[in-house]
Amino acid sequence: MSYLKGLFHGLGSLLTGLKVTGREFFTPKVTEQYPENRATLQMHERFCGELTMPHDAEGNNRCIACGLCQAACPNGTIRIETETVTDPGTGRTRKRLVRYEYDLGSCMFCHLCVNACPHDAIRFSTAFEHAVFTREKLVKQLNRR
Repeated sequence: MSYLKGLFHGLGSLLTGLKVTGREFFTPKVTEQYPENRATLQMHERFCGELTMPHDAEGNNRCIACGLCQAACPNGTIRIETETVTDPGTGRTRKRLVRYEYDLGSCMFCHLCVNACPHDAIRFSTAFEHAVFTREKLVKQLNRR
C-alpha cells in the first residue's frame, strides 16, 4: 500500500513539474540575440552604461567645476582639474573647468555623481560596448566635444 502511495505521489510531482515546463515553453521569449541585433537593440532608459557630459551646439557644457561629483564618487573614478579666472567685465573670480577625467574601468555605476551635480552637467548614457585591450583606453576626458 505505501509503495502505491509513493508511486502516485511521485507521478503527481512529476506532472506538476511538467505543467510548469509546458507553460514556460509556450510563453513568448525575451532573449535578445545580441551580436545579430545591434541595429534594433533597445536598452532600458535607466541603464547606466558610461558617464557623458552633454555639450550644446557651440561646444559648451553645463559644468561649473564645483567638484561635487568628484567628492560624491566613492572610489575616485572622477578627477577634475580647475583653474581660477577673473571676469574682465566685473572683476569677479570664478572656477573654470580645465579637465574632467572619468575612469570607466573603476566606475561602479552607483549614480551618486549624477545625483550630486546641481546643474545636470553629467549623465549616464545607454552605451554598453566597452571592450578594449588596455585599461588606459577606459580613462576618458569628458569636457571636450
